[in-house]
Amino acid sequence: MTKPNILILMVDQLNGTLFPDGPAEWLHAPNLKKLAARSTRFKNSYTASPLCAPGRASFMSGQLPSRTQVYDNAAEFASSIPTYAHHLRRAGYQTCLSGKMHFVGPDQLHGFEERLTTDIYPPDFGWTPDYRKPGERIDWWYHNMGSVTGAGVAEITNQMEYDDEVAYHATRKLYDLSRGHDARPWCLTVSFTHPHDPYVARKKYWDLYNDCDHLLPDVGPIAYQEQDPHSKRILDANDHENFDITEDQIKRARQAYFANISYLDDKVGEILQTLEDTRQEAIILFVSDHGDMLGDRGLWFKMSFFEGSARVPVMICAPAMPVGLVETPVSNIDVTPTLCDLAGVSMDEVMPWTEGMSLVPLANGVERTAPVAMEYAAEGSFSPLVCLRYGKWKYTRCLLDPDQLFDIEADPNELNNLANVEKHQGTLAQLRAKSEDRWDLAAFDAQVRESQARRWVVYEALRNGDYFPWDFQPLQMASERYMRNHMDLNVLEENQRFPRGE
Repeated sequence: MTKPNILILMVDQLNGTLFPDGPAEWLHAPNLKKLAARSTRFKNSYTASPLCAPGRASFMSGQLPSRTQVYDNAAEFASSIPTYAHHLRRAGYQTCLSGKMHFVGPDQLHGFEERLTTDIYPPDFGWTPDYRKPGERIDWWYHNMGSVTGAGVAEITNQMEYDDEVAYHATRKLYDLSRGHDARPWCLTVSFTHPHDPYVARKKYWDLYNDCDHLLPDVGPIAYQEQDPHSKRILDANDHENFDITEDQIKRARQAYFANISYLDDKVGEILQTLEDTRQEAIILFVSDHGDMLGDRGLWFKMSFFEGSARVPVMICAPAMPVGLVETPVSNIDVTPTLCDLAGVSMDEVMPWTEGMSLVPLANGVERTAPVAMEYAAEGSFSPLVCLRYGKWKYTRCLLDPDQLFDIEADPNELNNLANVEKHQGTLAQLRAKSEDRWDLAAFDAQVRESQARRWVVYEALRNGDYFPWDFQPLQMASERYMRNHMDLNVLEENQRFPRGE
C-alpha cells in the first residue's frame, strides 16, 4: 500500500480562541477557511507548554517537557528522543523542514533528512532562566512591552524576511518533489514565525483590519495587585512597570497581529496552490506551537495556561478523518501518534514512554476521556506549573501558588477561580489527585534546577575563547544546480520539467 505524503503547516504564537471552528468569520483568511472546510477541526486543542522550544519539542516527540527535559527556550532537545521525522524516515519517508523549529543543541535536524533554512532563534544555552535568582530579569532576551508600544506598519522586518524565505523554499521544494526523482513518500514541514510578536505588519494586510470590531480584548486590563501570582511574575518578566500601555497601542498591536494572520494565509495559499498545480496529494496538518494573550487581562505573549496563551488551532485534512468539528480537549503531543497512525507507521517500541495518542479514533467518534496535560517551567516562573484540562474543567497547580480551578464552559474568560468555592471541592479534590498521580512537583522543580545550573556552566565555558556556533548552516551545492558540464543538458531539461511532454 502506498504511504501518503504529509504536509505540515506550522505557525508561531497563534491564539486558538480565534479558531473556534476554523478561522473566525471576521478574519481575512480565505485559504485557511478553504482548508478548514475540508478538515477535521479541533476546537479545544492545547499546547504541551506555552513557549516555543518546549512546545515544539513536545509537538515533535509526543512527550511533555518533564520527559523531553526541554523546559525552556535554551534547553537541549536530546538526539536520542524520536520525533515524527524519525518515525516517518525510518518507515521510508523523505523528511524535510523549511523554517523554524527552535531546536536547542548541536543536533539541528532531529530526524529531518533535509533542512532548507536556518532557524530564526539561537540554538545555544544563552536564554537559560535561573531559579536561583527569582525575579532577575535578563533584558537582552526577555520579552518586554516594546513589542506593543512599537506596533505598526513596515514593509520588511527581520521576521518577514524569514517567513518570505521559508515560503520560497517550501514552494521550490514542492516543485522539486513533483519531478519524481525520489520515489519515496514525503513529509514536508513548513514552519513560519508569524504571527509571533513584534506586532508589525505590511500595509496591504494592516488595511484589511482598519474597521475591525475586535481591536480591544474581551477582558480589559486587570490591576497588577489583583492578578494571580503567576500573572504577576509574567508582567514583571515583561518589564511592565517601564511601559504605560495605551488603548490605542493595544488596538495597533492587535491589528498588526490579525494582519499577520492574513499575511500567513497568503503564504499558506501559495503552498497549497503549488501542491495543487503539481498534481500532488498529501495529508495536510495546520497547527501552532502556542497562543498569545493579545492584551487580554493586560497580559501579552504566552507563558500562561490561560486560554489565549495555551489554546492552539489544529486542523487535519486526511481521508481517514471526517470533515467536522471535534470539541473534546486534545493536545499537541497527540500530533506525532496521529501522523504515524495516518501513515501506517508503528510507534509500539516507544509508546510506553509517549504521552500523546492518535486523534484518528476520536475524529471517527470514539470517546476519549483522558485529561490534557500542560507544563511550564521557563521565564516568569520560579518553580514549575502544571495544568490539567479535563472535560469542562481546567486545574492549575504550583508549589508556590494557590490552586486555580476554572469551568471553561460557564466561564470561558477564566475570571472566576472556583478553587475555594465550597460546592466545587469535590471536583477540586478529584483533579488534585489526578495531578498528584502524574506529577511530583518537588522532584520536577529539582530536575529543572539541575538542568539550569548545568547549562549556565556550559554556556559560560563555551563563550570563553573560540566560539563554534550550533546554528544550522543550509548547504547549497552550486555545482549540482541548474546546468553544469558534468551533466547532460538533454537529460537535465527533461528531468527538471513537470509535467513532462505537455
